[in-house]
Amino acid sequence: MTKNSKLLLSVIALTVFSINAFGEMVYKCKNEQGEMKYQKSACIDTAQTTSSLVEIKTTQPAKKEKKSIVLDQGSNGHYFLAGEVNSTALTFVIDTGASVVSLPSTVARAAEIDCKSHVKMSTANGLANACTVTIPKLKFGSFIIEDVAAVVVPNLNEPLLGMNVLQQFNIVQEHGQMRISER
Repeated sequence: MTKNSKLLLSVIALTVFSINAFGEMVYKCKNEQGEMKYQKSACIDTAQTTSSLVEIKTTQPAKKEKKSIVLDQGSNGHYFLAGEVNSTALTFVIDTGASVVSLPSTVARAAEIDCKSHVKMSTANGLANACTVTIPKLKFGSFIIEDVAAVVVPNLNEPLLGMNVLQQFNIVQEHGQMRISER
């Protein structure tokens, strides 16, 4: 095979590869008035093909929009968030002062969560007897977290969403609103 034949075969192979890899063929055609036009279809019989090229498609990956929740501050200054623990509905108080998620014993019983071990905890109200648990599925908004460490505190009135969960998110508080969003 001659050098020119090899070169021609290489060009043809490269062109076919380029079409398959990069996108659609674009034809440069001269119409009857002598004007050059670029088009995706082959030139018609009355037009002259002057050259063809491959259109390289460059698309930027779509930015994934981060999920977020916006909460309005309650009249008492707290933020409340509807959620679920093992499909048991509840309303959390957002508590950045709580190290871990804390559940009243009534909520833990309703969600069928059993104590692992008993501990003494230092709370805002002093020492309290509590027990450690693992919440198999905790949900709020469109967020689902599995195997969440928590404590059950018998004299607690409301479930607290503590820092062991909150630290996994971006939290911004301003103008009476709190935004919880994916990192």
